[in-house]
This record gives sequence, structure tokens and C-alpha cells, in this order.
Amino acid sequence: MLSVLLIDDEPALLETIKIMSERSREMAVETAQSAKEGLKILQDKSFDAIIVDYDMPDITGIEFLKIIRSKGDTTPVIIFTAVGREHAAIEALNNGANFFLKKGEDPRMQFRELVTMAKRAVEQNSLGRALGTTQRIISDMINFSSDPGFAIDRDGKVGAWNDSMEQLTDVPASFMIGKGDLAYAEPFFGTRKKMLVNLIFETDFEIKRQKYMLVSRVPKGPVIAVTRGKKKDGTEWTFWSKAMPVYDNRGNFIAVVGTIRDVTATFGDLMINDPALDEAAELAEAASSETTKPSKGLFDKILGKSASYYKQGVILYAKEKKYTDAIALFDLALKIDEKLPHVWNDRGLCFSETGDHKSALKSHLRAVELAPENPEFLFDLGETLEKIGVLHMNNKYLDSAIQTYKMMVNQMPNNASAWNHIGVCMKEMGRTEESRFYFNRARDIHLWKKDTPILRKRDEFL
Repeated sequence: MLSVLLIDDEPALLETIKIMSERSREMAVETAQSAKEGLKILQDKSFDAIIVDYDMPDITGIEFLKIIRSKGDTTPVIIFTAVGREHAAIEALNNGANFFLKKGEDPRMQFRELVTMAKRAVEQNSLGRALGTTQRIISDMINFSSDPGFAIDRDGKVGAWNDSMEQLTDVPASFMIGKGDLAYAEPFFGTRKKMLVNLIFETDFEIKRQKYMLVSRVPKGPVIAVTRGKKKDGTEWTFWSKAMPVYDNRGNFIAVVGTIRDVTATFGDLMINDPALDEAAELAEAASSETTKPSKGLFDKILGKSASYYKQGVILYAKEKKYTDAIALFDLALKIDEKLPHVWNDRGLCFSETGDHKSALKSHLRAVELAPENPEFLFDLGETLEKIGVLHMNNKYLDSAIQTYKMMVNQMPNNASAWNHIGVCMKEMGRTEESRFYFNRARDIHLWKKDTPILRKRDEFL
């Protein structure tokens, strides 16, 4: 019988799995309601496997994993998560997790999957995790994600292509698996060319030279960018792309996972017709040239002046409700430096207050262009899209709002307001049954007292 330590902050789940394990006699389960409690238990006991929840207060499942691995503990670990986020799975894998499992609604099926994974993890731990096993985990991870995703191995061949990707591209996995030589780029660009997954280790300048915009990256983490492509029917479209490297438990690079989202409805012609995409190579080269950089003194002076205008605008907007005057100050800040996402975002909020939702949308889109992973900007963009959708009874905008809120909860899974807004949009579109899941998620976050508020830039001045 396997000995397993189960760590989760949901008492009902702990009790259910413990009862099932006693009945099945396949696992002897000891439970802990926090990572701290789990670490204390591990001081005196060892287990065949550990199952830990990804999202817990104080110490998360990933932080717990890092702690025990830093101590040399090689016990197999399965990360348990309630939300299907591919970056969470990659983070778990890169930090030494053996498997990950999404929480389901059927307790019996969930228990069987846990038992199977625990047995596989123990077997692999005794033999060492082979490359083929790791690649199989990656394939499971891609299929686990609700976003369109795929993976290429270090030889550039497709190892995974999930159902959502099939729907997005109309290309079946059976056709794409095993293909190399950039064949996977054809559904997105109409030709074979480098995608973000091929540029993961390149510089920002090279990525921009390949006509990608909105580059955001974390060392040994994800690279995020937006570009335009061409569909099978010849029409242009805009898609958001995220690429992240995956390493084995020895730190060796083995694959790249890519996620794609069609954001044409959200970004519209603003991205498709943006001449900056065609001038990306020149901009990248100019940015890397020392002769184009201002002196430090001039840079500090400009930055200080734009910050001053922004601060004054924030006070007029948030305290005095003088929205038009605030917009004028934000415009002065943007004349000095147009790449200030927080200024664009608050400018959009002011336009919303005046009822000019079209101008608000343009400002929020610009903020998200400059900082595509910022939850504050994504949330405010979602609200604007939602308002337009409700006012004009337009499902296109409501659907765009849903996709934007989903991008936001990828960053802040415990923001109850975002989950609730997704439910509202679903309900407005007549998708009442689907909306219940999101309303329930928002309710549960409040009941668990896990609600994570958005930290706003303007609060620094208020």
C-alpha cells in the first residue's frame, strides 16, 4: 500500500479522499490543511508520494515544492490544481514535480486518477524520469489546458497539439504530430516561418525584427508577444502568443510549449493596420544603437515631468472627479513618453466616466499592448468591452470581454470580481448554464477568504 501525504486547504476534499483511500486500501493517506503543516509532518515522516494543492494561502504548492527540493527531498510530487493553466503546469514541471492533475467534479474518478498517478510517480522515481516520460507529461499538460496549445521538442518537431488548437486552426493533431521544418507555422501565417516558440532564446530585438510586438519576458520563463498572420482563406488576423521553455529534472532543455489566442476581435484593426509591425526591424536596430539613446540626465528629467503630469491627473480624476481635465494632463504625460501603460489605462477610465466608451477602448487597448500580462489593464479593458457589449447588445464585444477576463484570471486566479464578470457576460449572452460555473467560482473564493484585489498604480499617489 502506498503512503501518501495530501496537502490541501479544502477540508471537504481531504475528508473525501481519505475515506476513499481507506475503502480502497490502495493508499494510506495522511492529510494536512496547509503547506506549513505538511512541512512539519515531513520532519518526522517520509512518504511514497506527496499530493499538494497548487493554490494555497501563505505557501503555495510551487513554493512548497521548491522548499522540499532545496532540502534534497526527492519524494514524487503531484501538483493538484483547480484551474487549467498551462503556465502553472510548466512551472510545476520545471521545479521538479512529477505530475499535475486538474481537480474534477467526480470524486471517484478523481480518486482513481490520483492513485494511478501516485503509482506511476513512485515507479518513475525509482527508475529516474526518462526523456520519453517527460515528453509524455508535456503532452498530457498540453491536452490539460483549455487554451489552444502545442509543443515542439528540441529537434523542432511537434510533440503535442491539443483539441483547442485543432478548433482554432482546423488542422487535426494526427496530421501535425511529428511535423518539423516549421510546418506548424503554416496555419498561422500561410507559410513556413519562425514562430515565437522558435525565438524563445533570442533577444527582444530579434523578436521585434521578426514582426512581433508587445514583447514581455521572464528569465527562464514565458515570452509573450502579439503579431499578425494569414489564415487559410487569406484573411489577416491578429493573435496573442506565449512560449515557454520546459526543462527536465536535471535542468536540461527538452521542449517549448506554445499557447495561441485569436485576439482579432479584441485588438481589431488597431493591431492589424499598425505600421509599427512592418517597421519592427528598423525600430529594434534603432533601439539597440547607442546613438539613439538620450543622456541619463535628459532621461531622468523627461521621466520626472511625465510622472508629475500623471500624478496631477490621478488626483483630478480620482479625488475631484474632473475627468476632462485629467485627460488633458494624461495627454501631456504621453506627449513626453507615449509608452506609459498606466497613463493610457487611467486615461481610458476617464473616458469611460464621460461616456465616451469608444475612446476608452482605444486607450485600454494601448495599455494592454504595452503591458499584455498586467491584470489591472486586462480587467479594465474587459470592463470597457463588457459595457459596450451590454449597451449595444453586441455578443462580439461580450465574447471579447470574456476572453480578456480569462487572460486576467490566468495571472490572478483568486480575483473574485473577474470570475463574476465572466459570469455576467455569459448570462448577458444567454449562456445561463455556463455562467453558473463562474458565479460559483467567485462565490467560493469569497467563502474561502482568498479574494486577491488588483493593485493599482494610481494608489501610489492617493
